[in-house]
Amino acid sequence: MNCAVDAAMSVIEGKWKAVILCRMLMEGRPLRFKELAAGIDGISARILTKQLKEMEQNDLIVRMEYAEMPPRVEYALTERGRSLGPVLKVIAEWGMENMFLNRVKFDDSIEL
Repeated sequence: MNCAVDAAMSVIEGKWKAVILCRMLMEGRPLRFKELAAGIDGISARILTKQLKEMEQNDLIVRMEYAEMPPRVEYALTERGRSLGPVLKVIAEWGMENMFLNRVKFDDSIEL
């Protein structure tokens, strides 16, 4: 890849990776698979598993297995994954300013 933007976007491309990252950033703690799945409407277990594996390969998250009964697995952001927080915030702000142009805005002087 010759373009740094293209290289960066390839790590978070797709429908779910940014959503997963935002969910993990909001929680600020390791999450179990079911916690992640419950917090993301519309994602299947198969797709969530696939996305988590890809994110682990890209060093955005770490999968932690605990030798307990029953077995417990948690996912946490790596330092590299956390470093995407400010980037995702700027992208979200851009989206709010540019993609929701037809949303209703209330004038502060109007009493409701």
